[in-house]
Amino acid sequence: MHQFNLRVYYEDTDLAGIVYYANYLKFIERARTEFIRTLGIDQKALRQSDGFVFAVRRVEADYLLPAVFDDELQVLTRPEAITGARIVLRQVVKRDSDELFSALVTIVALGENGQPQRLPANIRLLLQQ
Repeated sequence: MHQFNLRVYYEDTDLAGIVYYANYLKFIERARTEFIRTLGIDQKALRQSDGFVFAVRRVEADYLLPAVFDDELQVLTRPEAITGARIVLRQVVKRDSDELFSALVTIVALGENGQPQRLPANIRLLLQQ
């Protein structure tokens, strides 16, 4: 399981002073990027050399408790399923022991033409470790 830490800034909040709902998607995107990076996968190089990128296909999200300005949050990311063409990740945003947000995110690989393609075997292996 990968952990990404962040702090809630004023710009992340809405008029009520809580984190705006769409910002949780930004938080989990940053965490996914860092998770992939820690596996040694260079997404920019993949696009340039292999002609594919990762794209979000589906997100199932549950908003459980609000985060507020200056909270220190942790985004936990772990693979749930890896197939030849997709990666399903569970991502949870926590404040200490409180679970604030949970998402099941399906990622696919897209080729230069924008069409889905199989994940390279080496990437599937890295994700399964």
